[in-house]
Amino acid sequence: MPPRFLLQPSFKAFTGSSHVQSPLAALSLNPSRTSIRAGSAETRERRRHDPFLMAQSRQRKAANLSRQQALAEERESSLGDPVESAPTSFVQELKTVRSGPQAPSSTDASLNYFVTPEGLREALEYSKNLTSPLENPDRDTADPQLEKEASERHLQEHHNAQEAISRIVKISNGNTQDQMRLHIQKCIETFGRHNTDKTLPPKPAAVSHQSATEHPEKTPRVGQDTGSPEVQVAILTAKILNLSRHLQTTNKDKHNKRNLRLLVHKRQKLLQYLRRKERGGPRWQHLIETLGLSDAAWKGEISM
Repeated sequence: MPPRFLLQPSFKAFTGSSHVQSPLAALSLNPSRTSIRAGSAETRERRRHDPFLMAQSRQRKAANLSRQQALAEERESSLGDPVESAPTSFVQELKTVRSGPQAPSSTDASLNYFVTPEGLREALEYSKNLTSPLENPDRDTADPQLEKEASERHLQEHHNAQEAISRIVKISNGNTQDQMRLHIQKCIETFGRHNTDKTLPPKPAAVSHQSATEHPEKTPRVGQDTGSPEVQVAILTAKILNLSRHLQTTNKDKHNKRNLRLLVHKRQKLLQYLRRKERGGPRWQHLIETLGLSDAAWKGEISM
């Protein structure tokens, strides 16, 4: 009986894909991978089982995070604080809370109830003359001792009245609203254009064209300037400093935290408008230097 050889069939059923018989052809269709992508699943699996690669990965991540934090702090320090101002003389006066046991003085310019030092001095002199004791027209029957005692008693009463009135009108005995009113008045006197027009030069003039519209001259200003952008920015800065000082000791005052955010964003809009209109001129420089504002007060997005 002849030997029987087992041979594979040369044809197979067609299943939708061609069947490759040659091993070389199979190698050419599925070549071996010589490199592994850094973020692939094979790399992650390999790193998970290799402690040395895991340590390198953690070290690189820590270095990247520390570098990002350093860059963020550098950017914030270069811009500054959008709320706090630099300690200029004007800002220090706005931050000062007038309180303490100092002796009252009628010559203090910071008086409450819209009282001026000159008006207070004149009123006290008028009161002293009005309450002074009258002399006896008949000098033959007059008693010099009684007149001397009455004069001394009148001087003592006038001194007591002067002391009481001075304590009443002193701003340190007023509330925060009274102090804020004086701060607002100081901002108007410092940045109002009825005063700054006499000292600051005008802004840089724009290039005029022949076809440009000629605007008529503005009506001269009458009274104090309370509506200019620089005055409004100064008033908002005084309110912001007052609220920030209050929130340093009261962390759960959500209502005033929201008010502080509103004031800061409103001041940012006014600063952007003033910079665009003044073209970085003398008024802009005077406002920024006096209030000690940084670029964070008007540049970019303010998040608090």
